[in-house]
Amino acid sequence: FFIMTALSISNQGMSYAFNSPESTRLKPGELSTGTTIMAVPFKGGVVLGADSRVSTGTYIANRTSDKIAQLSEKIFCCRSGSAADTQALTDYVRFYLQQWEVESSRPATVKVAAHLMRKICYQNKDNLSAGVIVGGWDDIEGGSVYNIPLGGTMIKMDCAIGGSGSTYIYGLTDALHKGGMGEGDTLDMVKRCISHAMARDGSSGGIIRTCVVTKDGVKREYIPGNALPYGP
Repeated sequence: FFIMTALSISNQGMSYAFNSPESTRLKPGELSTGTTIMAVPFKGGVVLGADSRVSTGTYIANRTSDKIAQLSEKIFCCRSGSAADTQALTDYVRFYLQQWEVESSRPATVKVAAHLMRKICYQNKDNLSAGVIVGGWDDIEGGSVYNIPLGGTMIKMDCAIGGSGSTYIYGLTDALHKGGMGEGDTLDMVKRCISHAMARDGSSGGIIRTCVVTKDGVKREYIPGNALPYGP
């Protein structure tokens, strides 16, 4: 009896009668997607982090996706929104950055990469569903982070979060983030914030992937789902 009342059968297949608040605002044919991404600069570089769940409505299409894409040697991008749109965006920006570095005979800066991403996002804002965070290290600014939400605005930030899971951790992020943090403290903060978002947001989950970019290079790490630093 409970199963028959909880589920309704339609011509299109099986659809849930009890929709989540976020799914009730979708247009016909649209699917709810979600993620949690974060990037925080520190004195010697930047820490980027993301969950790994790719969802289409209530179906998890990929539970170990890598949402931190490399744009250049020491420039990375955290992707949220449509997986197809953000993958195409990062491919375009990676290609243009390679051209830019060949023509200028010097490594691209994080600001140049963010401006390229912003330009493409803004010029195609009516056709894209993409919110990205560009972060990395360069000789001019050191570690820096630029947030590019839906619509193509570009904002340089000391702490950037994005995706559906970010709405649950604004208070936690404000409480934990402090000026002058080192690499270890910043990395711990990113892991803790993302794990809390994954616990609250049904569209975020899987594992946590992190990327630490400094002058000396890039260090990537992942935290499995049974070892998340969730709790007080």
